[in-house]
Amino acid sequence: MISDFIYKYYIDPIRYEQPYNAVETITYALILIAAIYLIYRWFKKSGLPLDGPFVLATLPYIVFGGVLRVVQDSRIIQSDLQFLIVTPFIYFVIFFYTVTVLIISHNLEKKGLCNNYLKIYAGVGIFSVICVAMFLFVWGMTHTRIDLFVLAVIPLMATVATLLVFAFMRYVLRWQYVTDPLYITLLFGQLLDASATSYGIDLHPSVEYIEQHVVGAALIEWTQTAFVMFPLKLVVLFPAIYVMEMYRREANPAFWHLVLLAMIVVGLAPGVRDMTRMVLYV
Repeated sequence: MISDFIYKYYIDPIRYEQPYNAVETITYALILIAAIYLIYRWFKKSGLPLDGPFVLATLPYIVFGGVLRVVQDSRIIQSDLQFLIVTPFIYFVIFFYTVTVLIISHNLEKKGLCNNYLKIYAGVGIFSVICVAMFLFVWGMTHTRIDLFVLAVIPLMATVATLLVFAFMRYVLRWQYVTDPLYITLLFGQLLDASATSYGIDLHPSVEYIEQHVVGAALIEWTQTAFVMFPLKLVVLFPAIYVMEMYRREANPAFWHLVLLAMIVVGLAPGVRDMTRMVLYV
């Protein structure tokens, strides 16, 4: 009975690439909350700073996770190893890779082999993105196609949406704190996800895409347009940023940065993945 439950709600959705179900969604949300706490405890014991520069230096690893996920979407790997780069396993793979690079970089600084470990840490992340992106580019040139229009229009949609939301927050609501690069990154990451979903479902000329998350899929079915993702994101982003700023004034700065990083991840990573899939027509 238990095995049937596990297969139905966890294993089969991964194996057959089904949309997320409510049980999966709740489970992964609880895992995320637990992971944030455990990572915070680890950072506290390690003595590594968890601040704005660290969050910005970690952004390449979020993009890396997004493009690496497309390797499985493209069916390049046919063995069971492909399941290491699907949700939720890919989060663990990227986490351990990121932490390994972080520890090595920090040790290099302590030994006097570099002046700033964050430069090496971020550099390895950028190099990782370039390697996977180039691999996918070469594969796409020989197996499918490369759509540069998609590569331009989705970031453009996200940029325009980010500027509009930023302007409203900054000049209408008078939220001066929204000029923080971390808040701008959060806005762009979440709106990139909305842009990719909207374009992929409503506008992509050849490939049929679906929204995999429970709430988003229900709203798209109800409104008959994927552009409902924009108001859905805004309904979450406005109170989230307001609450985060209120919490920032009283909270542990390290924990605040970690929570904000997690919020960036859940928007930017799927946005990059979806956009890359559409560029490659997979």
